[in-house]
Amino acid sequence: MATPASAQSGERPNILWITCEDMSPNLGCYGDKFADSPTIDAFAARSLRYGTCWSNAPVCAPARTTIISGMYPPSTGAEHMRSETKLAPGQKMFPQILREQAGYYTSNNVKEDYNIAHTGKVWDDSSNKAHFRNRASKNQPFFSVFNFVITHESQIRKTPHELKHDMREVRIPPFYPDEPEVRHDWAQYYDNIKTMDGMVKRVLDELQADGLADSTIVFFYSDHGAGMPRYKRWPYDSGLHVPFIVHFPEKYRHLAPKDYKPGGWADRLIGFIDLAPTVLSLAGLKKQSYHQGYAFLGPQTEPERPYLFGFRGRMDERIDLVRSIRDQRYVYIRNFLPHRIYGQYLSYMFEMPTVRKWKELFDAGKLNAVQSAFWKTKPAEELYDLQADPDEIRNLAQNPTAEHRATMNRLRNALMAEAYEIRDVGFLPEAEMYARAGSDAPYTMGHDPKRYDAKRVQQAALHPDKASLTDADSAVRYWAATGILIGGAKTVTSNLPALRKAMRDTSPNVRIVAAECLARYGPAGDVGPAMEVLLTEANCEKTNNYVATAALNALTEVSPATRASYRSRIAALPKDNKTEAQRAQGYVPRLLDHLLS
Repeated sequence: MATPASAQSGERPNILWITCEDMSPNLGCYGDKFADSPTIDAFAARSLRYGTCWSNAPVCAPARTTIISGMYPPSTGAEHMRSETKLAPGQKMFPQILREQAGYYTSNNVKEDYNIAHTGKVWDDSSNKAHFRNRASKNQPFFSVFNFVITHESQIRKTPHELKHDMREVRIPPFYPDEPEVRHDWAQYYDNIKTMDGMVKRVLDELQADGLADSTIVFFYSDHGAGMPRYKRWPYDSGLHVPFIVHFPEKYRHLAPKDYKPGGWADRLIGFIDLAPTVLSLAGLKKQSYHQGYAFLGPQTEPERPYLFGFRGRMDERIDLVRSIRDQRYVYIRNFLPHRIYGQYLSYMFEMPTVRKWKELFDAGKLNAVQSAFWKTKPAEELYDLQADPDEIRNLAQNPTAEHRATMNRLRNALMAEAYEIRDVGFLPEAEMYARAGSDAPYTMGHDPKRYDAKRVQQAALHPDKASLTDADSAVRYWAATGILIGGAKTVTSNLPALRKAMRDTSPNVRIVAAECLARYGPAGDVGPAMEVLLTEANCEKTNNYVATAALNALTEVSPATRASYRSRIAALPKDNKTEAQRAQGYVPRLLDHLLS
């Protein structure tokens, strides 16, 4: 396509994103004295640092999906790790808008990992050779991304590795046991940050060598918090809080915030949800009607948001539903599946030496209460004062003062208001979300009140004990069954006839939860029929990978003695449904391997 005249004249700024993976604000410029990050520190000294930026999701694929779409993945059905859905008609990934409306050359080196499919040509080049140097004309503005994997979780456990940082000097968060394995993982994490810092220098040097430093706005940030357990994958502040630095050359200083100054700090709350409208603003474009964030740079800058929102859905093969919100001081977390432990077994996560040692010591009864919490079920609500308790270990939702109760009510109400505003479809089981959407995008279904009564379903999730197993809406029935399961043996015993009937429900997810209730807490005569339901739903060739994943999650909660008597039946289950989307494959075999290990 032809490049617009405005772009040819150089009126639009070049925009460069330098990103890394799995890193909290563990940099010298953010006050971490153990970090060795001279390039980034020097870059920060001539740029603006944001004190609080949330990635919105604590793991890569949904975090990147937030960025590229400008929408919360719970709104688009893309919150679940390595899922694969689609945007609604008319919705586009923002680099495509830059290409089509402003003539930008867009390059991405190299990770995408989106949970949504492309709707057109998003990148001129997305490969390990992608570079702003490859654009057709030196006068064409570019939007280029360079992503560094060296800080990723997988690189922390990579061997062999000779430590450069002294593991005796590293700070160990109080929720970890102070063990050599933990210290080594943290020290290697800091080593990788130092290596990444050198990679940042290379890109900045290339920009300078090409004479582009004076015409390029440069961003640096990480895709979510540190790749250590209880950071990555958990929507605490620790899992969502990332460094975020932006540099404006003098030529484009008018696009910077009014209080911009080299080496300065910005107190404004920002999140990845804001990046799409912000980049469009810098390019002289208005945000799209479906964008859910607020531009914080450029002529389209909007008022500051009062809160940041986070979320956790299915993490690989393990199902969960958590939402979080923070203001300048507090973070509030709502666990909608509190009967599942924090540290559900994930084959990938358990490759980390810290995780294995942590679980080993818990099983041996050698941890204190704070260190043990990760391996236990969750409270429904958590509230942390980030000023007094940055490690988020003192849950103020337990025996709250009047002040903390008021704070919790305020944040809870804001959280649920946002969930309703975006029509958060994560309150539907994943299989049901796709079933209700049919050939439409989940976003389209979520905004159709005939297919998704968001208010009723979300209130049922918030108060499952008040939901009914006979409700006309299958999602409300799912939450009613889940409320009974959360209540444990006593609540199950009080609802035996209804649960037996629910095992014949038209919804597979209702059947699965009812069966788990009876397989775990029901009388002996109910265990056999309940196991038959779970085994039937776990057959992915006859159901699908989403239903089977839910059933296998339930089976992992059944007592080992009960599972042992069905071992041959479990071993005979098919390991994948090859007709499913590729990114949905792999979870069933991992769960089966774990059940049979």
